[in-house]
Amino acid sequence: MPRGMHGNAAGERAKDFKGTIKKLIKYMSAFKVHMIFVAVFAIGGTIFNIAGPKILGKATTEIFNGLVSKVSGGSGMDFGRIGQILLLTLGLYVVSALCTFIQGIIMTGVSQKTTYRLRKEISEKINRMPMNYFDTKPVGEVLSRVTNDVDTLGQSLNQSATQMITSVTTIIGVLVMMLSISPLMTLVAILILPVSVLLISFVMKHSQKYFRGQQEYLGNVNGQVEEIYSGHNIIKAFNKEDDVISVFNETNGKLYDSAWKSQFFSGMMMPVMQFIGNLGYVGVAILGGFLAIRNVIEVGDIQSFIQYVRNFTQPIQQVAQVSNMLQLTAAASERVFDFLDEEEEDQTVPEPVSAEGLQGNVEFDHVRFGYSPDKIIINDFTASVKEGQKVAIVGPTGAGKTTMIKLLMRFYDVSGGAIRIDGHDVRDFNRNELRSMFGMVLQDTWLFHGSIMENIRYGRLDATDEEVVQAAKAAHVHRFVQTLPGGYNMELNEEASNVSQGQKQLLTIARAILADPKILILDEATSSVDTRTEVLIQKAMDNLMKGRTSFIIAHRLSTIRDADMILVMKDGDIVEHGTHTELLSQNGFYADLYNSQFEPTDQTCA
Repeated sequence: MPRGMHGNAAGERAKDFKGTIKKLIKYMSAFKVHMIFVAVFAIGGTIFNIAGPKILGKATTEIFNGLVSKVSGGSGMDFGRIGQILLLTLGLYVVSALCTFIQGIIMTGVSQKTTYRLRKEISEKINRMPMNYFDTKPVGEVLSRVTNDVDTLGQSLNQSATQMITSVTTIIGVLVMMLSISPLMTLVAILILPVSVLLISFVMKHSQKYFRGQQEYLGNVNGQVEEIYSGHNIIKAFNKEDDVISVFNETNGKLYDSAWKSQFFSGMMMPVMQFIGNLGYVGVAILGGFLAIRNVIEVGDIQSFIQYVRNFTQPIQQVAQVSNMLQLTAAASERVFDFLDEEEEDQTVPEPVSAEGLQGNVEFDHVRFGYSPDKIIINDFTASVKEGQKVAIVGPTGAGKTTMIKLLMRFYDVSGGAIRIDGHDVRDFNRNELRSMFGMVLQDTWLFHGSIMENIRYGRLDATDEEVVQAAKAAHVHRFVQTLPGGYNMELNEEASNVSQGQKQLLTIARAILADPKILILDEATSSVDTRTEVLIQKAMDNLMKGRTSFIIAHRLSTIRDADMILVMKDGDIVEHGTHTELLSQNGFYADLYNSQFEPTDQTCA
């Protein structure tokens, strides 16, 4: 997991808590009927639960009075009356449990539907985002919005919403019931609260920095584990095992230290609250006994009141926990909503040009572009490419070769000038239709977890098995696939590490052949393979390029000798153009580039 995915750590706070919570409530307005039912059942369940102790106290009073009556020679206990009270209490608790169960089901459904909707909207949003966003943001940062933040939002929302309703209802209800039994005893119970609040505040104040440290070092440990695992071969190759272990042990030690302290302070909370609570029970018992002797209250009321005191302190703790949880909810929500509010690129135009019937003539007309207005990297690019031509774009690193391809496919829009396909400005096409005209084979191959058949068919999802096989044959990969266990049905693992780099490249070429695009883009497709595989890939690419306009970004100049046109770029401009032979005869920048790749070999041979 990349480090960016540990971003939503516990203790992170939203920049605009109120605004984010309002936005979340507005977002959840689609479930307002469900939320009303959640509130009704939560309040109902809490009220029925609160009524139980007072009614149960009546049973205690009946038992006490019966015992006194028996000792005094009276009729003794009224078991019928006691039975009725116990059945009524049982009925109340059953109804309370049923209400709690129903509201739990409804709230779980609401939270899961909310997270489902958010993931769906984020997934759709990603496809509408400009390429600039992904070029400037870490991959882990984007993935974190879909995974960590949405999960955190769903879990905390499910817990905090109902917990807040039940806690507030319990506090109010219990306070009313306590006052109805004895205002004096209620005052004693309430006076204990400031003491517990002060102690809790003291503990939380000292523990918060350790919790933050725990999350920070946990992220560091996870990041180191990820780096060590993914770079295990490099670590062994450079004999750095001891250094890696030393660094890890240091970070792990810091995590242990902060985690021990944070958990110690956290563990103190319960004993402290129990101690304060027990003091309250003692006070209530002494005062209650005194009031019972003076016939101000009944014996059963003391038992009921003690239960209410317990029920009174617990929801106050829960409200404090919910407050922290709401901070977490707001932080996660803010990150998700910030992403959903990001600027999108226009997907459609009012009167789009159709790609049907276009041949693949491409014209670059005084193209000017910069990733930022103050940093122009393509100054004045002009070129005309006829349908079916094989055009190579060469030049040193940073010359703007890949940038021109991004402009052609409208990953970015030009800052000045125009790019036209068969006379139509690329900005007059809907983006999806424009990109359907292109096929790409990149240096960095991309294959997903699935069968070889499914990976090739990704080029055209409605292709038959026979068409997939024909594409594989044209890409010179059919024979290799037949040697694999399962053939075309063999599953590629997540990184397709069970096939070689050259075989991956041939599979991506088969995918492009199946897609049958009008215009091809080949970005140094043979740079990371051996010479024998390069020959196969070159043959496959020759089959792929037949009859299609092709743009080849090349660093290995020996692979583009037969190009119909070579565009030589330097500092964002075309400095030379022509065929391989013509450019060599000019003895200019291209000739210098070409000769520099062969001089060491020539000198060795000499």
